[in-house]
Amino acid sequence: MPDLSVRLGTLELKNPVIPASGTFGFGYEMARFYDLDLLGAISLKGTTLHERYGNPTPRIAECREGLLNAIGLQNPGVHAVIEHEIPRLRQVYHGPVIANISGFALEEYVETAALFDACPDVDLLEINISCPNVKHGGMAFGTQPEAAREVTEAVKRACKKPVYMKLSPNVTDIAAIACACKEGGADGLVLINTLLGMVIDPRTGRPVVSTGAAGFSGPAVKPVAVRMVYQVYAATGLPVIGVGGVATADDVIEMMSAGASAVQVGAQNLVDPWACRNIIEELPHKMQKYGIEALSDIVGRAHRA
Repeated sequence: MPDLSVRLGTLELKNPVIPASGTFGFGYEMARFYDLDLLGAISLKGTTLHERYGNPTPRIAECREGLLNAIGLQNPGVHAVIEHEIPRLRQVYHGPVIANISGFALEEYVETAALFDACPDVDLLEINISCPNVKHGGMAFGTQPEAAREVTEAVKRACKKPVYMKLSPNVTDIAAIACACKEGGADGLVLINTLLGMVIDPRTGRPVVSTGAAGFSGPAVKPVAVRMVYQVYAATGLPVIGVGGVATADDVIEMMSAGASAVQVGAQNLVDPWACRNIIEELPHKMQKYGIEALSDIVGRAHRA
């Protein structure tokens, strides 16, 4: 029987398939579709220190190549997530939980992470450093190595649980950002977040999404994600969770071959609510077809080929 289990440092997952933050709500909403305990882990909807209403509508746009979104981190705030959302999830799901954390200043990241760190139902912290930092002129933490290292160090000082930094692909040197996070003490990395894109209505000549540019995800970003996972794995040696355009078991195997220890499924959940379940069911058949006995054996095999 093929072995689907994988490890993220000391955290063991029954399989590598994780619904990506922002595409699966807080998890319990999806329990009507299938048994959530099938999943390797769940990454919660992105959470900030305080409640956020997000960007004005319209904030979703479809295109031939994928999906654009500018939700704007709409969420009820960390206290509501810990007090209400996670307990509801635990009623229908008993596996590892990943808290996805965003902020607009270093202090917000640290306080939010510390609160999740103290929550016994959270197993791993995923720090999204793709959001603007208003104290640094609106630049993103994730686009400057020094800023990435700074927020990593600050969160690590405040937390005992594993800290994985989620990286932006909108940079010229992803390896430099990843190495800065490693220097700051990161236990692992998550990549990629969305690329910047835009859709313009040909009838009006105006951008479809209210913010103009928005986060682009879907099948078209997968080659970029695979390339960046490959580079970061080689540069850091840290555990990597690969994200971007994953829709099939073959995509999971490709991402793991590049260096990912686990894989998140994002936009495909919005197209097909059963996507993660279907991928998990498909994986053993693909493993037998390709002669793979254990998924953990193929992590980074493209570097050994």
